[in-house]
Amino acid sequence: MKFFAQVALLSACITSVVELGALAGSHSSSLSRRTCKYKGAGKARLPSTIDASAGKPKSTSTSSSTTTVSTSAQPKATDTGVKSTAPSSGCFPSVGFKMPGSVPSSLDNWWCDTSSEYAFVGFSYAVDACQSLDTLKREFKDIRNTFNGRYVRLYGACDKKGFYDNVVDAAWDAGIGVHALIWFGFDGGNIYKTRRDSLFNTLKSNPKAKFVTRVVQYGSEPLFDHVLPAKELAKEVESAKATLSSLRIPVTVSELSFGYTQPGQDKAGAMAVLKAIDFVDAHILPLFAGGASTAKNAWGNVMGDIKWFSENSGGKKIYLSENGWPSVKGQGNINPQSRTAVANVENEKDYFDMLDSKCSDLKAVKGGGVGWFAHLYSDSQGMGYGIYGTNGKLKFPFKPRTSC
Repeated sequence: MKFFAQVALLSACITSVVELGALAGSHSSSLSRRTCKYKGAGKARLPSTIDASAGKPKSTSTSSSTTTVSTSAQPKATDTGVKSTAPSSGCFPSVGFKMPGSVPSSLDNWWCDTSSEYAFVGFSYAVDACQSLDTLKREFKDIRNTFNGRYVRLYGACDKKGFYDNVVDAAWDAGIGVHALIWFGFDGGNIYKTRRDSLFNTLKSNPKAKFVTRVVQYGSEPLFDHVLPAKELAKEVESAKATLSSLRIPVTVSELSFGYTQPGQDKAGAMAVLKAIDFVDAHILPLFAGGASTAKNAWGNVMGDIKWFSENSGGKKIYLSENGWPSVKGQGNINPQSRTAVANVENEKDYFDMLDSKCSDLKAVKGGGVGWFAHLYSDSQGMGYGIYGTNGKLKFPFKPRTSC
């Protein structure tokens, strides 16, 4: 199967983007517009799951206070009957692992080997709402206990002082790991530096932080959005790796394959980024592929991007960090390229069922298999993407495997 969709090169595109605030009980939006221009002529080779910023829920909230939410719409712990297919082990954050009563003295033998982290690993979780500590604890425990999630992958940003300390405390309490995020936003500027420094300070000062923070991501899609020149982003990654080396926290970039290869990209700089990162955090949103139809037909697109990342990264560990099939289209910024693309709850469920059915294929990928996140935890964090609806109820049965 082809893993690059062949589409005509666009001379310019204007994408309407609805900024979705991650409110834990309601959602708010403010319309913004962005223009992307592609130079050249003829045909372009676009990765099969390119979203061209047409489908990811984008939020630029930088709230410095906790948002008041309605508890009636909070996702509630639900008995889905999920049973772990993996045995308990003595490594964090394996299913069945019991957190120690105090912080260990060393990271030796703490983390599970990444080769065990394939299949479903957890949820992307938007933090623009600056959720309270109680909310973080409740929802992280739900991810852990109801779905056997091993990780929460943060999305968006909360600039409230001490927020990542709350994330750490909630993760420790729930026994779940965190893929932390340095959020660039979509308006340019250097706010990412403030966020980076704040995160690094917490990682160094909070004694629990290095025991729950699996990786630090730069995102979301900084190469696609040209937030920094590619070579500068590569240097940023290398610098972060040096800063965090004593904490043994890897560094990555959360990105589309197209971000590395798009027309006008500094290919040498982009490949320097791919070389610098410790893990691959891949964005897989196949509803926005050229020729997309239904979720059941998306495997060729998914595996094509995985193949590209595996071959071009030298076989590094891959996580599908921003990964899903929204249940709506024609709302907000969810506007597929293909007229045959179908978006509804049935197809959202079918997409994750399809990934679940391909567990053995994902396990066999070089680098220790492919682990996937569901993007997002709730529709309150991004309309159409959540496993929970805005009413706090599951949109469909969700019982993904954690091993095979």
